[in-house]
Amino acid sequence: MNSNSDSEFRTSRGYQKISQQEGGVSSAVEDYLEMICRLCGREGYARVGKLSEMLNVKPSSASKMLGKLAEMGYVKYDRYEIILLTEEGRKAGAYLLERHRILEEFLTRIGSPNPLEETELIEHSLSVLTVDRLNALLAFFRSDEQAFRQFQTLWGTSANKTEP
Repeated sequence: MNSNSDSEFRTSRGYQKISQQEGGVSSAVEDYLEMICRLCGREGYARVGKLSEMLNVKPSSASKMLGKLAEMGYVKYDRYEIILLTEEGRKAGAYLLERHRILEEFLTRIGSPNPLEETELIEHSLSVLTVDRLNALLAFFRSDEQAFRQFQTLWGTSANKTEP
């Protein structure tokens, strides 16, 4: 059993609030920044309409968030025009894309029935240290397939089994 007292326990929302108070950004900010980075990677820029379509939000909601992202120094944009990442936005977005890649690969390797959906649900709550350690574990499994096969046997014949 965990030695933490009940007074240290918080809900996921409670942990999110603490993170934001300590200078972290919300999961919504991360989702927008990650998608802008994806779109800019393809086209060199993003547009409000495409961003709102990809995130399944109204263009007015995307515009409002773009204002916040611009205030935070992540993007430059003119309303209903081209969205460009600043240097800070590129760095933050690159990290978010890499975190997503690492987590999705990890979940795929362990046999998640829906790694993309699960990645989207949990990626925002992971610390940088946890992401680094997951990446190290993935590197280990890539370098030693026999060890990975041993790991798979914990759940039966393959990591594609959905129940532990």
